Amino acid sequence: MTDDPPSPCTLVCTIDRPSGLCLGCQRTLDEIAGWSQASVDEKHAILARVASRRATLTSAPPR
Repeated sequence: MTDDPPSPCTLVCTIDRPSGLCLGCQRTLDEIAGWSQASVDEKHAILARVASRRATLTSAPPR
């Protein structure tokens, strides 16, 4: 992969304590902190995890 993907940041930077995920972009603090130094492949892997997290959140039954 050669295309450097854009950050998934939505400028809603609030960490959900129970999950440890940003409520805006669904990344962990480690993923956020390491984004600028991550390789293109690592960024695509992060984006795949984010997509999976979002799919899980949208398919979860309401509490």
